Amino acid sequence: MIKSKFARAAVVAGASAALVVGMSSSAQAATDKRVNLPSGRGYMHFFDDGDVFQTCDTKADGHGVSGSLWSRNASGLVSRMWILDDGGDAGCDKKGQNIGQLASYQMRVVWNGGGGVELSNWFNE
Repeated sequence: MIKSKFARAAVVAGASAALVVGMSSSAQAATDKRVNLPSGRGYMHFFDDGDVFQTCDTKADGHGVSGSLWSRNASGLVSRMWILDDGGDAGCDKKGQNIGQLASYQMRVVWNGGGGVELSNWFNE
């Protein structure tokens, strides 16, 4: 009876460790990150100190920039958390979002005048 309790505990601990290693191997540890649009049109920036995201439109071309934050949970489900638009005003737009270890996150930024989406690598803390 005692041996089976220890064996069960060892299996549970091993499975938990494998899950943590599996999640962390596909995501980078959070540090400041930045995703740039082509032709200097803008960017999205993550500031690890304070967990703040910033979207910046850097060209007065009549089109804004949209940044979005996506999350991927332990089962692999990916969903958009929010969108942060910038354009038409001075300065960049910012949003705080606590980044933890239970999911991985990806920034996606696009110029609203057309073209593709620029992506960050998946990351967490």
